[in-house]
Amino acid sequence: MAKNKTINVQGHEISIITAGQHDYISLTDMVKGFGDDAMIYSWMRNRNTLQFIGIWEQINNPNFKGNEFVTFKSQAGLNSFNFTPKKWIEATNAIGITSKAGRYGGGTFAHKDIAFEFGSWLSPEFKLYLIKEFQRLKDEENDRFKLDWNVQRTLSKVNYHIHTDAIKEKLVPKTLTRAQTNFVYASEAGLLNVALFGITAKEWRETNPAAKEI
Repeated sequence: MAKNKTINVQGHEISIITAGQHDYISLTDMVKGFGDDAMIYSWMRNRNTLQFIGIWEQINNPNFKGNEFVTFKSQAGLNSFNFTPKKWIEATNAIGITSKAGRYGGGTFAHKDIAFEFGSWLSPEFKLYLIKEFQRLKDEENDRFKLDWNVQRTLSKVNYHIHTDAIKEKLVPKTLTRAQTNFVYASEAGLLNVALFGITAKEWRETNPAAKEI
């Protein structure tokens, strides 16, 4: 996991890191406009919070230690209940909240579902701006992905003609039938797709049935 994105919410830069297909938002950055990290601990000690993050883990984490969750839930609300992100992660094998050490890029991060819940606890207004900026970031990433894909497909189309001309001149014997020639073209075109995209054109069509090829 590495810090690789930021969004600006009401004048505060908030870091986002990606793990696999999931985004984790910095709770440490979120809280800067309201106080310090002690607010994260106060939020986590809340019985409703504990219930929420526990259910999230049960839904999304097959390795979650539910028995430890039950123990924490029975203690929630007590003055003696000492609860931190690190304690939660180590005891339950949680994945929804992560804790990173380090002066730069460190802090407490949470899956966007949990971060939005924390945003509600901080301020409903802040949560709405957080969701808006996060969605704007994802829309930009999606548009960039579409553009990159279209550029790649265009380059593939241009190179295809260059490639087939080269095949015609260098690789296709004059004695081949039309069907045999088409087979050679198809084989070489498949090789080009694999080189550019890692899959053949047939595999791409099967994976993206609703997409329109260029």
